[in-house]
Amino acid sequence: MTGADVLLLALGAVAVGAGALVVTTKHLVRAGLYLVVCLAALAGDFLVLSAELVAWVQVLIYVGAVVVLLLFAVMLTRAPIGASDDLDRQGWPAALIGGGAGLGLAVLLVDAYRWSAVDLPTAGTAERLGEQIFQSWVLPFEVLSVLLLSALVGAIVLSRPEIGRAAPHSTAAVTDPVEVEPGGRR
Repeated sequence: MTGADVLLLALGAVAVGAGALVVTTKHLVRAGLYLVVCLAALAGDFLVLSAELVAWVQVLIYVGAVVVLLLFAVMLTRAPIGASDDLDRQGWPAALIGGGAGLGLAVLLVDAYRWSAVDLPTAGTAERLGEQIFQSWVLPFEVLSVLLLSALVGAIVLSRPEIGRAAPHSTAAVTDPVEVEPGGRR
């Protein structure tokens, strides 16, 4: 086992641990911050696997944009920020399903690769990946950016329900006039 393997396993353990904390915590904002740790550990895994572009896209898009958008949406919609006991947690069924899915993926990987070393192709360089993203996939890339922007605008609109509504007129000033004495006293 090489140092890269140990680092890959350590970062994977951090990602799994942070992912478990995301779904088990009762604090909504802390869940978002644990998601940042999980996604950063996955970016570290990509760096260990020599996929630098994918790692930095992971950091910029997911950690830098999606999680910040999630936290903005939580804070702007006045969702409960502290511990909330009314969150519907399905502890044992969720652990059973997640453990079964993880075990199934582990069996699939062991069966497919039998712990053998796999040579990485040289065709997946950052230059080639960048050409594919910004030539062939530029439209979906821009659609995603518009989607994220509209989600942020939607969160702001949801957080401010008084925008676009006329202020209710008070009838108290018409029915109960306030008399003011000379000199400013009532």
